[in-house]
Parts: sequence; C-alpha cells; structure tokens
Amino acid sequence: MKRVLIFSLAYYPSHVSGAEVAIKEITDRIDPSSVEFHMITHRFDTVGPKVEQIGNVHVYRVGFGGAYLSKILFIPLAAIKARTLDRVLHFDALWSMMTYMIFPAVLARALSVPAPEIVTLQDGDPYEKVFERWFVCPLVWILDVGFRRAKVVQVISTYLAEWPAKRGYKGEVVMIPNGASIPSAMEYPEEELDSLRRAHDIRDDEIVLLTVARLVHQKAQDIVIRSLPLLSPNIRYLVVGDGPNRAMLENLAKELGVEDRVAFTGQVDRTMTAKYRKIAHVFVLPSRSEGQGISFLSTMVSGLPMVATQVGGIADFLFDAKKDPDKLTTGWAVDVDQPEEIANAVKDILAHPKEAERVAANAKELAHKKYSWDAIVKEMEEKVFLRAFTGE
Repeated sequence: MKRVLIFSLAYYPSHVSGAEVAIKEITDRIDPSSVEFHMITHRFDTVGPKVEQIGNVHVYRVGFGGAYLSKILFIPLAAIKARTLDRVLHFDALWSMMTYMIFPAVLARALSVPAPEIVTLQDGDPYEKVFERWFVCPLVWILDVGFRRAKVVQVISTYLAEWPAKRGYKGEVVMIPNGASIPSAMEYPEEELDSLRRAHDIRDDEIVLLTVARLVHQKAQDIVIRSLPLLSPNIRYLVVGDGPNRAMLENLAKELGVEDRVAFTGQVDRTMTAKYRKIAHVFVLPSRSEGQGISFLSTMVSGLPMVATQVGGIADFLFDAKKDPDKLTTGWAVDVDQPEEIANAVKDILAHPKEAERVAANAKELAHKKYSWDAIVKEMEEKVFLRAFTGE
C-alpha cells in the first residue's frame, strides 16, 4: 500500500469549492488498500476536531483560526506536521493541491521529508495575481523550486497548462480536468422541489436565474445583479453559496431596487445544489477568472442552459454559436463585466426554448463524454500517482 500526503488549505465540511470537491471525488474512488490518503489542512474553526477521517482521507488540521496571520503560519506548521507524520507513516508522495500549497511541500522537503512531489493546478485566480503580487514576489522562487522539482504536474484546463513551463517545469504537463456531479442529472420528487420553491418564495410565473459559487469578486455575481433591471420583473436571481462579498451584493441589490428579486441561500450542502438546479431556468455565472469551473460541469449534466464568460478554463467546454461557429454550441458566452450581454443572452434563451433545450442537450452529452469522474480517476491513478510512485 502507498501513502500520499495532501497539502490543501481548506477542506470539508465547511470549506468546499472545486479543488476540495476534486480531492474527495478522487480519493473516494481509489481503493484504500491500494493508496492511503492523509491531508494537512488549515484549522479555520478552533472548536472543530484537529484530527478526523473524511471518506478515504485522514485529515489533520493545524493553525489557530481564520485570521490572516494564521493562514500564513499554516505553511511552516504544515511542513512541521508533515515531518512528524512522515516519521511514522513514510509517505510515498506529497500532493500539493493548488499553487500556494507548493510552499509547505518545499519546506517539508527541506525538513527531510523525502517523498516525490505532485502538483495539481486548480487555481481560479489569473496568473498575474498568483505570481506577481508584491507580497508574493519575494517568495516566488520557492514556488519555482517546487515546480522544477515536481515529479508530476497535473492541470485541469488548457489555460492552466501554460503555467508550469513559465515557472521552470521541464516535464510533460498532465491535463486531467475535474468532473461533473452526477447527482445534478437526477430527478427529484416534485414535492421536494415545490418545498424548495416555497422556501424562497418563488411563484409559478417567475423565471429563476441561478448561480452556484463562492461569493467572491472573481465569480462576478454583482454583474448578474446589475443585469436584473434590464430584465422582466418576473425574473429572479437565486444565489447559492456564501463568501466575503455577500454584504456587498445585498447592498448592491438594494441600491438597484431589485432586493426583492434576489435570494441568498448561504452555504448549502453540495447534495442540495442539484435540487436548486432543478428549480431554476437559466444558470448564469459570468466569472472574471476561472481555472476550470466545476459548477459549470455540474450544470451541463443537469441539462440547464448556461450563460458564462469564456475566461480561463471555461473556454474548454463553453462554445457559443456566434463566437465558436466551428464547434457544437454548449452555451451562451458573454464578455467580462457586461450586464447588458447577460440580459440579452437570458432574453434569447427565454424567447427560443427549443434552441435552449438543444444547446443544453449538447452540453449534457459533452459532460458525460469528457467529464466523468470514474474515467478521470482512472487517469489520475495511471498518469499521476503511478508515475510519482515509480518515477517513470
């Protein structure tokens, strides 16, 4: 049996985005008698357990809460914890989930943890923000050491595939995307969906726009809110998720006089997001940056038409009839920070339901063909973990 130590700043149950979902989907599908996964993550909540098992991952939490200083101290604390664990468990690989988790991995190697390194790029921020901010620049050489020394670098999109060579990585970049959430394709009892509609005061005659994402600048929920005054009053916006921008978004809705048309659910269990897709009519997420966008893939599986930008990894699967005439249309593409384009796309979808149904069917077919977690995990085993273990 092999042992892999994962470095991830956040993890279940309270901090879940695309990277955390990917870890769980992958580790849950790998035979624990073949590979045993351990993880060092940040202890955002000092009340919660320091050590627990979640699925097939043994989780160790270090740190002193959600303060910024605690996040910085996570790097040396994680490296020290890795050294302590390695004395007993003797890891066969260190797996850095996202760019900044290279920091504790490199430091762990400096503390005599000899395991080969795997780097997975899931970053949603643009390259400049990740590597060129003033407080990162003095330390970026450490990231470059991690890239140059990595046994395997895996990325989830063609956009991110350009990054490793810029940081000195000489090997082959393994491109394996994240997968789609299959529960999003399930059907649910109508009484359950009616109950969900009533919980958010959604009337039968209303059209629901849906976003499932963290409430942060890069997700651009503010642009969707700005599109609402340009749309019919019976069109509402359901915002599933939570984050630091919630108060700003609520204030923006009040300023624009659409607060009664915007509903915030807060953080919900991932199993609930599939049900929210079933009570919506259009998925809208005009991201300003995106590594790939796991929420889009789940939407594709659900059969819901989607409106999005084509930034970053989204361009790998969202093809617009006008912008990508040589490809099978899978959605409606808009430019960044353009509420008018969002409004026009929504109007087009509602005015042409048959076309919307056809495009959504195209997207669903692509998701099932290219973004199956079972197929993705097989690739991870063969192209990432096996290569790290054997050095081939």
